[in-house]
Amino acid sequence: MLPIDSKPHAKPHATQIVPAIEWPTLGLTIVIYGLWLGLTWFHAAIPWPLLLIGGAWIIAWHGSLQHELIHGHPTRVAAVNRALGLPALALFLPFDRYRALHIAHHRNEYLTDPLEDPETYYWTAIGWHRLHPAARIIVHGSARLAGRLLIGPPWMITRFLLHESGRLWRNEPGVRAAWAVHLPIAALIVVWVVAVCGISPLHYALLFILPGTALLLIRSFAEHRAAPDAAHRTAVVENARLLGWLFLFNNLHSAHHERPGLPWYRLPRWYRQERSRLLRDNGGLVYQGYGDVIRRYLIHPHDQPVHPFDREVNRP
Repeated sequence: MLPIDSKPHAKPHATQIVPAIEWPTLGLTIVIYGLWLGLTWFHAAIPWPLLLIGGAWIIAWHGSLQHELIHGHPTRVAAVNRALGLPALALFLPFDRYRALHIAHHRNEYLTDPLEDPETYYWTAIGWHRLHPAARIIVHGSARLAGRLLIGPPWMITRFLLHESGRLWRNEPGVRAAWAVHLPIAALIVVWVVAVCGISPLHYALLFILPGTALLLIRSFAEHRAAPDAAHRTAVVENARLLGWLFLFNNLHSAHHERPGLPWYRLPRWYRQERSRLLRDNGGLVYQGYGDVIRRYLIHPHDQPVHPFDREVNRP
């Protein structure tokens, strides 16, 4: 057995031992793919409101699972973990691209920086002024949770695909290879969904992809905030009794950023042990459940779109 990663400032008891195969994560992988196969195969017998709930949950759950696989779970063999994550049930995001972008996001000193953090929702002042006025309206709307849920999924997916098309054209390292692996697998998923199960592409988008993406956007909505101190940029959402399981406890986001190699099923206990220190280190950026996030930001903006510490003006 191997020790998972620990930070220099973590307390000695934080280092834990994980087995060669993490059976909870492997079991969860089987459950998620099995449920997706069942939902798509039996879709005609399921009332559409229940199919919407189930489809959204399974797409979001699968996204949370992919996040675990990126961080080295459930085995010591990277090729096995990658293979488990390659089937992109949401279709638009190649697993290898997700991994590359997310690993870049984990450079904690650059969190929220629009020049360095590929997962930030902030803009540089120059980028903001270059936006079309209609796009600015969308960005302003997405700064509110209601807007993030309603217009966030198509906006995010469209922007991602446009950016990827530019990277493909410029032949940026690894991008063409990632899409070359992704497209045949995505084609097989489409064949299963459309040709075998008889779900129209529109219904799969409306009942699975878009609502599942919206659920994931609930998690990412308030997990980071621009601040001078890098340690104050990552939030915690406590008491997420249902959504915590959906997000595989990534709602305890400060804990995850400090211990990114800690498996999801050990994260809550470690968070409880380190809670006082973590909340002191992150400046007390904590929410009491997603109901707290909804009350604060459903119609009020989480922050302004332009990053308050814009470095672009100082670039050579």
